[in-house]
Amino acid sequence: MEKFEQIFKYVNEYAEKLVEANGLDYLEALLQTLEDTLDGTFEWQVEGANKEDMRKAIQIAILKGMRKSAQPNHQMTPDTLGLLVAHFVEQCFEHRLQHGPIAVVDPALGTGNLLFTVMNALNGNVEATGVEVDDLLIRLAAATGDLIEQPVTLFRQDALEKLLVDPVDAVICDLPVGYYPNEEVALDFELCASEGMSYAHHLFIEQSMNYTKDGGFAFFLIPANLFESEQAKQLHKFIKGHAWIQAVIQLPENLFASKAHEKSILILQKHSEHLKAPREVLLAKVPNMSNREALAMFFEKVSMWREGNDQKR
Repeated sequence: MEKFEQIFKYVNEYAEKLVEANGLDYLEALLQTLEDTLDGTFEWQVEGANKEDMRKAIQIAILKGMRKSAQPNHQMTPDTLGLLVAHFVEQCFEHRLQHGPIAVVDPALGTGNLLFTVMNALNGNVEATGVEVDDLLIRLAAATGDLIEQPVTLFRQDALEKLLVDPVDAVICDLPVGYYPNEEVALDFELCASEGMSYAHHLFIEQSMNYTKDGGFAFFLIPANLFESEQAKQLHKFIKGHAWIQAVIQLPENLFASKAHEKSILILQKHSEHLKAPREVLLAKVPNMSNREALAMFFEKVSMWREGNDQKR
């Protein structure tokens, strides 16, 4: 049994007992389990377990809870996508990371799995902030961060309202897809729909640019049909005025339950007077993740793209 499976076994058994004894929802029981672990009420020992083992174990438990939950906003970014985002963050900040940590914000934190995957992959080179409106999800993220010893500053609020966040080097975000209900707040955005309700995923892109430093990057998991909607023309115009598209990466279809759920990775770089537009926009498709040879060739292509994309004026 893998170490993360051993940890999950301990955590799951304790959470199930809390469900049975107290009539809790599984996710609430899991939160209690993590908090009890932190304060020493519940103890387990798996020799040689590391931060990734702990993160994976908690992720499996959260996924179990989400399958039982009726809450539509209880969803998680899968590891595979998180690791791909981490790779692109590392590529885009390869030289910068040699001089210290980068500041990163996830404005749609959820339970933190995407952010913590990136933090673990970059091994201490991230100063992180997360924003999440759902109380249960942000408490799960806080407990996970403490247990895997990844420091993160958390804000519980609507991420499309004014944030108490300084501009960051990078935004990472699995965009919440759908209509944004607060039309009054949406009026403050360039991407506010001229008629009807605005797309939340468009507003998150604009808000991310608001909190990105000049020359900084944003790494979005986007719906594969993002640029095909009736509001796509407005989005194109906004992006052209504020950022350079660095890459659009199509993800393997077999990672998603249906075509409607398919996603891509969009990498934007905020305009800077000290930089010029990239020589080449990377348009690529990630091969089947089980094809190691094709995957190695894909990552080699990414490396060559970054090396050939000198943006200095």
